[in-house]
Amino acid sequence: MKYFLIAIFLISNSLFLASCERVKDDIRKESPKQESKIEEKKPVVTKDIPTSKVNGLPSFAELIKKLKPAVVNISTTNMIKRRSTPFPSPFEDYFKKFFDNGPQREFKQKGLGTGFIISEDGYVVTNNHVVDKADDIEIILEDGEKYVAKIIGKDPKTDLALLKIESENSLPFVEFGDSESSEIGDWVIAIGNPFGLGHTVTAGIISAKGRILGIGNYDDFIQTDAPINPGNSGGPLFNLRGEVVGVNTAIIAGGQGLGFAIPINLTKHIIDQIKDGGKVVRGWLGITIQKVTAEIAEVIGIKEGSGVLIADVAKESPAENGGLLRGDIVLEYNGKKIKEVSDLTGKVALTPPGTVAKLKIIRESKTRELNIAIGEFPEDEKIAKKTEKPEQKFGLAVINITPQIASRFDLSSKEGVIVSSVSRGSVASEAGFRRGDIIIEINNTTIINLEDYNNRLDEIGKGNSALFLVKRGENTIYLGLKIE
Repeated sequence: MKYFLIAIFLISNSLFLASCERVKDDIRKESPKQESKIEEKKPVVTKDIPTSKVNGLPSFAELIKKLKPAVVNISTTNMIKRRSTPFPSPFEDYFKKFFDNGPQREFKQKGLGTGFIISEDGYVVTNNHVVDKADDIEIILEDGEKYVAKIIGKDPKTDLALLKIESENSLPFVEFGDSESSEIGDWVIAIGNPFGLGHTVTAGIISAKGRILGIGNYDDFIQTDAPINPGNSGGPLFNLRGEVVGVNTAIIAGGQGLGFAIPINLTKHIIDQIKDGGKVVRGWLGITIQKVTAEIAEVIGIKEGSGVLIADVAKESPAENGGLLRGDIVLEYNGKKIKEVSDLTGKVALTPPGTVAKLKIIRESKTRELNIAIGEFPEDEKIAKKTEKPEQKFGLAVINITPQIASRFDLSSKEGVIVSSVSRGSVASEAGFRRGDIIIEINNTTIINLEDYNNRLDEIGKGNSALFLVKRGENTIYLGLKIE
């Protein structure tokens, strides 16, 4: 019996092993088919995509070593006067109203910024807002050496300033690049003094060009995602050749990866004039211009984004002498297309006075070309105001009644100003203004043109109410609003 059980165990075991072998054989037979199926699933092909630059990201180490010595930290101090309370924060704001008539005390206010040396004899470029109100300016080099700087000149309109330090030794300096040839997607490097952390290096790309932020009439910023923070102002934006292509100037509060730099081509033009003559001389036409919005384009009968509209022409200005008229649409300036207000103001400003410029315009639906001698931007702010971008007051945009507008709307009179757009939710909208309304009187004073309109509103002043006599179709109505 014992041997019989052993024999059964051996037989059953051999049958089990045999069945296992058959399973293995079956798996081996199925395996090639499975492998062939796997091989048929091809991976995503990326060999046709030029990724060599991405796979081998550049190291900026050697370049930074060469650039950092020419970048400087700027520390400013200015004295301010203010009334103070005997109660420290957080009670100061509460008790301030009880001490408004108290004596003023002087306080030192400190500021930080960045700059870069542009010549071996110590000229330094930075932003105007870094040094504008400074009583004392200190320049700190990478090696810790400190210098007292003096202001050679400033240009608030472009937010640029030129400083000078004196050194017994030749100083390291940067090289200028060409911001015009820089392209969106190019690598850039920012070196600066963010939050007092001197010579901090960040990198990114050029995200956009020609950005308009509404800071001034000459906005034409390079946008970058290279991190820029408070204290970076006035610092250089380098390309990978180690050339400066921009001056880091602005950020958007709460916007990560949104930094803006003044193009170096504009910077060179401004700094050269400050260095040579101590001031900036700009070209001047003597016109008030505005963007051709969708509403204005519809009223005038042209394509939106085609040029800029001349809203007014200053008397005895280069524009008037050259034949420009209110209502003309400027399409090109010296062969360059004009799409935004800043396109024209910037190009005119960079034109040396006395230069004859060629303008392509539309007048009464016909294209014309005019040659106009550019004048010098006047010192008189009242005259210069003619070239400034008109403000949209209390959500109401108005333009002069040109011959083509009068013809389009079958207007018997060209007196007054016509409403080209009304912003939603604005004071003007709540008062009942509509696009196409013609303003013929303000507070019983006849309005002939845009100049009358602006002058009358200036006389009334902010915070006061104004009564508008408006022609709407065949009827006239009164609308009142408070000027803000």
